[in-house]
Amino acid sequence: MSRQAFSSSEGVLARWLPISHWLRGYTREDFGGDLVAGIVTAILLVPQGMAFALLAGLPAQVGLYASILPPIVYAVLGTSRALAVGPVSVAAIMVAYALQDLPPGSDPAAAALMLAALAAGVLLLMGLLRLGVLATLLSHPVLSGFTSAAAVIIIASQLPSLTGVPLPDIASLTDFPAALLDAIARTSPATAAIGIGGILLLLAAGAPLERFLVKLGMQGPRVVLVSRASPLAVVLLSTLAVSAWSLHQRSGVAVVGAIPAGLPELGFDSLPWNTASALLPAALLIGLVSYVESLSIAKSLANRNRQRIDANQELIALGGANFAAAVSGGMPVAGGFSRTMVNYNAGARTQLASLVTAALVGLVAAFFAHLLSTVPKAALAAIIVVAVVKLIDLRGALAVWRYDRLDGGVLAITAAAVLIIGIEIGLAIGIAASLGSLVLRMCRPHIAVLGRIAGSEHFRNVRRHRVETWPRLLFMRVDENMTFTNAGRIESAIVSEIAAHPSAVHVILVMSSVSVIDSTAVESMERLAQSLRPSGVSLHLSDVKGPVMDRLRHSHLLAAIAPGKVFLSANVAAEELSRRQD
Repeated sequence: MSRQAFSSSEGVLARWLPISHWLRGYTREDFGGDLVAGIVTAILLVPQGMAFALLAGLPAQVGLYASILPPIVYAVLGTSRALAVGPVSVAAIMVAYALQDLPPGSDPAAAALMLAALAAGVLLLMGLLRLGVLATLLSHPVLSGFTSAAAVIIIASQLPSLTGVPLPDIASLTDFPAALLDAIARTSPATAAIGIGGILLLLAAGAPLERFLVKLGMQGPRVVLVSRASPLAVVLLSTLAVSAWSLHQRSGVAVVGAIPAGLPELGFDSLPWNTASALLPAALLIGLVSYVESLSIAKSLANRNRQRIDANQELIALGGANFAAAVSGGMPVAGGFSRTMVNYNAGARTQLASLVTAALVGLVAAFFAHLLSTVPKAALAAIIVVAVVKLIDLRGALAVWRYDRLDGGVLAITAAAVLIIGIEIGLAIGIAASLGSLVLRMCRPHIAVLGRIAGSEHFRNVRRHRVETWPRLLFMRVDENMTFTNAGRIESAIVSEIAAHPSAVHVILVMSSVSVIDSTAVESMERLAQSLRPSGVSLHLSDVKGPVMDRLRHSHLLAAIAPGKVFLSANVAAEELSRRQD
């Protein structure tokens, strides 16, 4: 094989199997960081995976299964060196909502496999078609409103596990206070003690514990290891308490129950294909949300280390990870924020850390699953609550509202729709509101009358700067693409300004901010030029971008504005037109 052919094959291999890229330069120092990070992340993932499975309404072992093969597949296909893939809270609650609509007698675990398979199909298809750009459908306000509302729903869904009291049916909001008091009165003291105690321990084991350990002289990975082991500590302490005092028998503390030993069998036999059409809409949203969440986390960490994330390859990698979940008894997976940050802060250098994590979780599922049968659900609920409460971003919502009322409105609409109507429809409403806000912005473009700053070639808004103007020249700039949504408004604005400047005989449309002009806008400008000609007013263009000019050459606009011209810049137009005596 020639050197050129070998280099080409290496490039193809690195593109489709990014693991080959970092393996070539792998060092012993990298292995040390990856080993510690893999152990720390596994300590977090075992209880967290079980908790998120219960959140989705699935057996606890499903969370363990989803933490074994999917991270391995992502490690081979993914372009992020630190992203920790597995069960995540937002996807789990979306799975729970999707499973609510199953026909009676359906197997939730099998339906979860179908959701993972469908999400995998959606992501893989998008990746093969290079459709990573579709992630922009979930703007920041939509994603922020959705995750905040989903976090509230998740916390509310854990109240029965934290208190031992089922949530009552509430006919109206006026019934809520009485129902709340009744639930408090019937709360199981033992269950509440485990749940509230777990929450307090987890909160104390975060930044406060890290600062305390640093003061004691502990440094580096050991601080991360101790502080991030708090979920496992909560599980171990609460399980010992349940076993020692038989709280699950004497006090009714709900426990996980028997977990089958061993690893799941691989295959498609468990997939309920008859539910595919009903689950497809939910799978589509689960896949899209999981991708956007994972991509944002991956890009954030890659920017810190000057690494590159391939958005389309991430679709392939996450699709492959969800496919692995579907054939190995898991549930839909994604990159989790808290877990990824633990992995990164613990020293992960490459995806080998995820391979270490997957191996350790596999060992737990294969040989130690029986030890998890008396894990109280209240402890797992505490882990969920502490993990998702950070997703409620009120400060960020206020910042968005202060910066842009339209974006703030989209965020509020999304959050309200998710809370009132439901996860899937609420997210769809949020996406529709975001697209609607985009159209609304385009419908109301900013249009400025310009003048030249004295002694320069710069043209600025006459309302913001001291500028020189010419009685016979009217410069106007459209700060938006010109499309069917705003063509009429732009035309009306130009006509109004001409009426306000009766001595103007040259109207120069400055198009420095225009990257697209569609056929409707072209026809509108043609009509305007023709209507101005009888009154002796000429329409000119300036600062037209190359791609826009290429399109205009295939239209009738350039002929319609004659004797108007297309100028290289507003200053060139001013110099030439101000000298004319017409």
